[in-house]
Amino acid sequence: MDKKAAEERIADLRKLINDYRYHYHVLDESIMSEAAADSLKHELSELEKQYPELITPDSPTQRVAGKPLDKFTKVTHEQRMISLADVFSEAEVHDWLQLNEKLVTEKYHGVKQIKEFFTDIKMDGLACALHYQDGIFTQAVTRGDGLVGEDVTMNVRTIENVPLHINEPGHVEVRGEIVIFKQDFDELNSAQRKQGEKPFANPRNLAAGSIRQLDPRVAAKRRLKFMAYDLVTPNLPTHAAAYTKLRELGFRTSNEDKVFQNISEVWQEIQRLEDYRQTLPFNTDGMVIKINDREIYQDLGIVGKTPRGAVAFKFPAEESTTRVKDIVISIGRTGAATPVAILDPVVVAGSTVRHASLHNADEIQRLDVRIGDTVIIYKAGDIIPQIKEVLVTLRPQDAKVYDYQTALKEQYPELEFERPEGEAVYRVKGESSDLILKRSLEYYASKSALNIDGLGEKNVAALVDANLVHSIADLYRLKPEHVAKLGRFARLSARNLIRSIEDSKHPPLNKFITALGIRHVGGQTATTLADNFESIENLAQATEEELLKLPDVGQIVAESILAWFADEDNLKLLAELKELGVEPTYEDRSKLPLAGQSYIITGTLEGMDREAAEDQLRELGATVTSSVTKATTALITGAKPGKSKTDKAEKLGIPSMSEAEFLQLIDKK
Repeated sequence: MDKKAAEERIADLRKLINDYRYHYHVLDESIMSEAAADSLKHELSELEKQYPELITPDSPTQRVAGKPLDKFTKVTHEQRMISLADVFSEAEVHDWLQLNEKLVTEKYHGVKQIKEFFTDIKMDGLACALHYQDGIFTQAVTRGDGLVGEDVTMNVRTIENVPLHINEPGHVEVRGEIVIFKQDFDELNSAQRKQGEKPFANPRNLAAGSIRQLDPRVAAKRRLKFMAYDLVTPNLPTHAAAYTKLRELGFRTSNEDKVFQNISEVWQEIQRLEDYRQTLPFNTDGMVIKINDREIYQDLGIVGKTPRGAVAFKFPAEESTTRVKDIVISIGRTGAATPVAILDPVVVAGSTVRHASLHNADEIQRLDVRIGDTVIIYKAGDIIPQIKEVLVTLRPQDAKVYDYQTALKEQYPELEFERPEGEAVYRVKGESSDLILKRSLEYYASKSALNIDGLGEKNVAALVDANLVHSIADLYRLKPEHVAKLGRFARLSARNLIRSIEDSKHPPLNKFITALGIRHVGGQTATTLADNFESIENLAQATEEELLKLPDVGQIVAESILAWFADEDNLKLLAELKELGVEPTYEDRSKLPLAGQSYIITGTLEGMDREAAEDQLRELGATVTSSVTKATTALITGAKPGKSKTDKAEKLGIPSMSEAEFLQLIDKK
């Protein structure tokens, strides 16, 4: 092929390759297979080798070029690269607008007003400015300190979605964020692990680190993308017009940019993006809000290092630091012993976090987490947050190493645990998950709990053995036709059972707390918890300090409650029950007939068992305790009463009450 024909062929190849690049890397669509595109690139490369004088800076072959640099050259920005001030609430957004409206009124004397707001997602990457001269990409400069950055042209040239040529004369400056998409980051880390290398920390750090590599070949392997967010020159009248122009020139934007007429619409967009952002291909930590009119925006000027005409609303942080106050162990429905860190409360991703899962003993050892440590916690879609890292430099001298086996013995002295070979989890010895499930269901349905008629030991066993029930929540999914298939049930008894289960959907809160089977939480403690927290949601958020203030709650009971509500399986169960319509109700007990009175039962009652008698007292507002104190109203005595209780009551002057008097008391009420 002679030079003239080669020149024509090269021009055609470049046009087609650039068209493919634009569709693939900017529009996320493909006009040909990757293999076909590679073949065209190879042909172009061969022709340029044959005629090197035909190579131009904007040729697709020049994306990866040049030898490693010794250092980066410092470059002064033609226009300062400013950062944005952060706001964190709706009130701060309104304050920002109010100040700007006042300044605009003073400057323009009512001739101009703020009429539109431009918004875009705030991408989490490395800010960079690209320069073009008469359509040719000439330079890329990092933000640096805003005034002076570093020349990273060779590395940015390797980014496939950066146009090496644009159809715009004169000088053009485009600013944007260099990012790594989440899927690409995961694939890069997967390759790292396969090669026995340490995985990268996060996409933003990897993107920034890749651009600052002196060898462009390293950056070329990192799947970087440039996401444009500003057109500095030419200076168009609005930010919206600038974005339209960016896309016309072949730059990729977030495509989340919008224009709004009032700040209320802007706030609605913030709320929408807070949930929607998880589906975006890149990481984001906020939304940018700008006054759309660029003349007003520029005239408002800069305060310090930030423009008055724009702010960045920061979404609630998904990571935070806090202190480990304690580590407790929860026994799950399968008998697994799961350690949970009790934390100083901290807000993460918009909610207050008090617990973090530690998974198993190996994880505690791997993290080297100790009681008293300061840790980084994060939420990534899980109900229970995780501990990411221990900040060892902040470790206090009295931080305690956690002895897992000793903790098991202290918290559950009545149980034995074993760690099956090949497993990381300790489990209750000799207890199968089916047996634990059956006991949980029996207790949930028992008289002292929700009193579900027809759900005794044998029927529970039949439901579990038939694989109809795998959790407490499954009780509320049962249908009469499911139950009727079992040998123990006729059609009528099946309907009666389902009716009893349905009737248990709105239990008294204290009965519901009892039914959950939290270790060390009996009927009276459940009543105390209900009276003090008034909802299961409030109880789930209780701190150790709040629990320890209650009369029936000591350290062991508090730890047991904290552990139960820190177990992910338990929280999922509560969520399922709520979804199925199970909503415990709280009744203000302060107005009940026996409110403020305290009773103890000792000995055997003839008319009812002790559990039923205690329930009767609690239903009337009384407190039932296990030991005689000065606060005891009366000691109820049955046959063969305990001598220590009767002696102490006599010593303290506490009156005794016979079973007949007790029955008379509750009948009157």
